[in-house]
Amino acid sequence: MDFSFTEEQTLLRNSVGKFLADNYGFETFKKISRSDAGWKRENWQQFAELGLLAAPLPEAYGGLGGTAIETMLVAEEFGKALVVEPFTQTVVVGGGFFKHGGSEAQKQEWLNKIAAGETVLAFAFAEAQGRFNFADLTTTAKKQGASYVLNGQKAVVIGAPWADALIVTARTAGGQRDEKGVSVFVVDKKSKGLSLRDYPTVDGLRASEVTFENVEVPAANLIGQADNGLKLVEQVTDEAIAAHCAEACGAMKVLLDATVEYSKTRKQFGVPIGKFQVLQHRMVDMFMNYEQSQSITLMVTLKLDEGETERKKAASAAKVQIGKAGRFVGQNAVQIHGGMGMTDELNIGHYFKRLTMLDTLYGNVDHHLKRYATLG
Repeated sequence: MDFSFTEEQTLLRNSVGKFLADNYGFETFKKISRSDAGWKRENWQQFAELGLLAAPLPEAYGGLGGTAIETMLVAEEFGKALVVEPFTQTVVVGGGFFKHGGSEAQKQEWLNKIAAGETVLAFAFAEAQGRFNFADLTTTAKKQGASYVLNGQKAVVIGAPWADALIVTARTAGGQRDEKGVSVFVVDKKSKGLSLRDYPTVDGLRASEVTFENVEVPAANLIGQADNGLKLVEQVTDEAIAAHCAEACGAMKVLLDATVEYSKTRKQFGVPIGKFQVLQHRMVDMFMNYEQSQSITLMVTLKLDEGETERKKAASAAKVQIGKAGRFVGQNAVQIHGGMGMTDELNIGHYFKRLTMLDTLYGNVDHHLKRYATLG
């Protein structure tokens, strides 16, 4: 089997990498992430002009008709630059919900907006008691005439401070943890009764605690079938896991390269520390973890279109490998850099923080080990 990228895919990777190298260095990341807004809408518009937001979306709705491979390539380059703008949240998650579950009217409206860079979306799914169970919901949506009325709270909604609309999971039937009875809605952030408490995350992003108090949502804003939204949520989040795995690979690559380079110039006892065999072994292990992560990321990306069980197993396997590798590479990069690795001025700690946050998103290593085991 040929795993080579096509000429167009290679061109995409190179163009994204060059753009970020010229416009999104580490100092730029720090400046943007520490600004009042926490992101730059100008960057979002440039991503749209470059076709990055349209790359994986259907041509019929303003996209370029790409596949998950294009998403992987873009996400990996974004990971190398610590990009804060919500590509995965809007294009992969938001676009995924409308691609797989949206009505024709929803696809026409939202996918075209996403591709053109005219909207930003955030996924409000996590609840304080829910851990990593997408079906554990206390947020409710009750049918009332031609609308639904939402009540409840969502935690750590990444990108919500920048979003124009939220994609929200809510219980429309059944008990708190029942698989049946989960529904998905797109909710205008300006809706009456919707409030947010915004805050920065440890890795330079922004998130919100979101509260719904009798928020009225038109029935037309239901994505997919009422009461049967869990499978849609799992499909979209598995696609998001693949994209975040690619992002983590990009971050690991920077940590590996920076550590190897540092070991050639930092001297101890009159010789570069890279001459010490014990550190050589560590860096070889870092390299092996990175290479294994790249391989499993490609594997899960290629399996996203397969059957439900195969897709879930691939996503969980990738999440476990990426979580373990990210921690190993990050910890060793910090340790080999010594005291400098702990400083805020050096990029090492920032990449490690991003890898740590990616490990917990949509389920950590322990959660996905258990999920993999239950799939047989």
